Amino acid sequence: MRFTKPAWVVHRDSSSRESSKRASIFSCHVHPDCSRIATGGLDAKVRIWSTKPILNRDSELSGRPPKLLCTLAMHTGPVLTVRWAQSGRWLASGSDDAIVMIWDLDLNAKGKVWGSDEVNVEGWKPLKRLPGHESDVTDLAWSPGDRYLASVGLDSQVFIWCGFTLERLRRLDQHQGFVKGVCWDPVGEFLATSSDDRSVKIWRTTDWGLEAEIKKPFEDSPGTFFRRLSWSPDGAHITASNATNNKGYVFIAAVIARNSWTSEISLVGHENTVEVAAYNPHIFLRDTNSPVIASNICSVAALGADDRSVSVWQTKSARPLVVAKEVFERQIMDLSWSSDGLNLYAVSSDGTMAVFSFDLDELEGLAPVSAQEQYLKKFGFTPPPLPEGFSHLTKLQDTQMTPPPSPGRTPAAAQSQDLGFGAASNGGEHVNKLVAKRKTQKRVPPSFVGSLGGSVPSAGAGPSAVPSASTSPCRTTGRSFHEIAGIVPTRSPVSSSFVPPVDSRSAFGAGRGGSEEASLELSYPEDHDMNTDVPISALDTNGRGKRKSNVMDAIDDRPSKARTLGGDRPRDTVAVRELVPAASTVIVYDAAASTSQNLLARLPLAPLLTYLKTIVESSEDVLEARNSEDGSPHEVIYVSGKQTQWLDYLPSPVLALAATASFCAVAMQDGSLNVYSTTGRRLMPTLSLGPSCCSLSASKNFLLALTSDGQLRVWNVKQQRAHLPPTSIMSILGLSPNCTVLSATVRPNGAPVISLSTGAVHSYDAALCSWVKLGDGWFADGSDLWTARTRANSQIASRGIVSSIESTVSEHSYMAASDVARPAWWSTALTLGHLETRMHAARTLDSPQEYKTALVQYAKKIADEGFRAKAEELIKELFGPTYWRPGRDDSWSPMLLGFTKRDLLKDVLQLFARSKTLTKLALDWQDVLRKASSEE
Repeated sequence: MRFTKPAWVVHRDSSSRESSKRASIFSCHVHPDCSRIATGGLDAKVRIWSTKPILNRDSELSGRPPKLLCTLAMHTGPVLTVRWAQSGRWLASGSDDAIVMIWDLDLNAKGKVWGSDEVNVEGWKPLKRLPGHESDVTDLAWSPGDRYLASVGLDSQVFIWCGFTLERLRRLDQHQGFVKGVCWDPVGEFLATSSDDRSVKIWRTTDWGLEAEIKKPFEDSPGTFFRRLSWSPDGAHITASNATNNKGYVFIAAVIARNSWTSEISLVGHENTVEVAAYNPHIFLRDTNSPVIASNICSVAALGADDRSVSVWQTKSARPLVVAKEVFERQIMDLSWSSDGLNLYAVSSDGTMAVFSFDLDELEGLAPVSAQEQYLKKFGFTPPPLPEGFSHLTKLQDTQMTPPPSPGRTPAAAQSQDLGFGAASNGGEHVNKLVAKRKTQKRVPPSFVGSLGGSVPSAGAGPSAVPSASTSPCRTTGRSFHEIAGIVPTRSPVSSSFVPPVDSRSAFGAGRGGSEEASLELSYPEDHDMNTDVPISALDTNGRGKRKSNVMDAIDDRPSKARTLGGDRPRDTVAVRELVPAASTVIVYDAAASTSQNLLARLPLAPLLTYLKTIVESSEDVLEARNSEDGSPHEVIYVSGKQTQWLDYLPSPVLALAATASFCAVAMQDGSLNVYSTTGRRLMPTLSLGPSCCSLSASKNFLLALTSDGQLRVWNVKQQRAHLPPTSIMSILGLSPNCTVLSATVRPNGAPVISLSTGAVHSYDAALCSWVKLGDGWFADGSDLWTARTRANSQIASRGIVSSIESTVSEHSYMAASDVARPAWWSTALTLGHLETRMHAARTLDSPQEYKTALVQYAKKIADEGFRAKAEELIKELFGPTYWRPGRDDSWSPMLLGFTKRDLLKDVLQLFARSKTLTKLALDWQDVLRKASSEE
């Protein structure tokens, strides 16, 4: 085995004053012909490197072929993922700028990189830009045969693109957290995605429906930058990163079995969270003389973790084949195997790349690609037909790829000699073992030990143990693997070493059901002892070690965890049934029965159910209610993970629930409302609202309740006072029975948001003592900047509440016929009115960025139209009194939604200065603004 770490593979941090500082490398992927590797980094660039100088010392020293082949700089944010198409003609990249870019080989696109001294030896041009994600694109994956391209991101979305036409085919939006990993089944039948909602979801490619959801291994998983997962080349398993055992104390990679979608197998040993998993693309045969059946197949998987280590596992063994400790200074971000299965590339957030090169003797039983293709046919899956007219396969036939291929494209017998590391280096297969040393920490971290004839030091060996040049087995043509601290190849297992515990049948073999050919046998070495001295499994569920003295027995017998109210009660499942229809679940105190019934029909009523639950805002905790059918007390329960934190018994059935990180609210059928803290204490006395609650909503410290008599109430729970007095919604409902309330929610600043079936959305302004419109479908028919009409603006504003409201309004807006004659100033008037309404809505709902965006659009529209009077009025409103001082004029505030008004004015004046008719006005006020700033 040979290890190399090319210092010249680097992304420069342009934002740093130190030009030599390395920028983080987030992703790498080897080209299918093994001749080049693409990397993506914090510098917002994609770089393509030749692999021959990395693998061959002579090539590196000679500079032939060039080391850096191409730099691609179209992204405006850090590049988080790069993936070659299997054809090799296209390269896909995903970035923090929420864009997926497809690059195509262009033999004419060479020359100097714009804005730098770099020269592109090889030409790649942007073929297509794939927008759609609303946040960072964290991972990409091409399906077998390039039929599809999957992209995932921090907007919790999974997009499926056609791998040939690059059209968006599907959006999968069932994840409840950031999606940070994606991989395809080599058969082509399934797609797997991994998310921060602590689940791995399996999707069918036939109808894009959800096949399975795996949660158990990830219930206590911590947060990581990525959750890259990989599917084994035989289609039997998925190895998923960021899993844990023993309630989060042991970091593992979970191996998920196909069809049963269970994880009974774990890869244990890393000292910190596993960030990425990557399978060798080849299947391996246990016995090369036996047929290619499930029982004769094994795989090789690599793991990269936040403990700066890389481990390589072979499924026929319960111990890792290789453990490379502290290879980097920071966590590993990505792993990529070359298509020949002999080179493993790893990149880190410290900005470096490392390469582990294996000999054929070290990876026994490597099977050709034809064996894998033959084996996958047993699944009997037929992929959909390819579209006509695709380009990246047909064009490739006429294109000669450069630079020269990496060493070893020759027959296997000559391969080890070309790479500079062969069986002669260390005398045969290297068996590397992950061991657990006795330490004082509660969790025993694994370490790597071994020997090489007593001449090579292990990790941490002193200077005296360093071998001389004459005893080193390293060849002069390359850098040896054992030169890195903590990485020692060995001839054979050391009998005194401790093998790490393998959790729950931790070799890959278990977990696949079916016939003999459809199951993978579990095989342990004969000398493998599961009862080691200090295994990780010796730690109990509380992370404590074994007792050392009987004196501590009495102390250790005490409960190790604090009790919770109801925590010792077994949790059972409640069947969800309707107890009382929605129309009967409310209690109305109104003399005019007909008026009350008319109002009830227009409110968002919910039926009385046996079971209700809501997710606590900004967490994964659950508040649930259980209404009894037999007259026993009704319950409200707060659950964190699988543990009941507290419960309470209620005299009346529960109608609605709401919960934030600060409080929980429970509305009951008898018109009562309980408000609890997250520990179950009553923060406020039980509120008697009279009529039953129709809608309950909470956000941050505010709670909203809409009752069946049409009264809206908002409380500030933190201050324990009313934020708004009881306010009737009849004034916005009107007299028409067709106008109903679709939803009633509250904003983090306490502003209520009422959506009506007519498309109008209202809020209540306490300062004006009046309902105000936040959005109106009237503007959809004429405004040039209506959200649903302007694609560019919708991408910016879609992250805000005002844009969401306008999208809701658009669904119910009345659009007049296009052939109806409009007045001359129709579009201009509606655009200005729309922007003015949008600015007022942003102020009411406390959305600073949307206010600034609307203000800039408003100023630009005024400048384009040349409306001087409107421009002067806006300038004076933002500038305020000429000699304003704090306390002198309280009618004007210098701040607006966190912005300084005069700073906003600077942006407005720059827009006015570009107008043909407002230039003089803008220049004069810019002088006034400068003088006022200097006086201050």
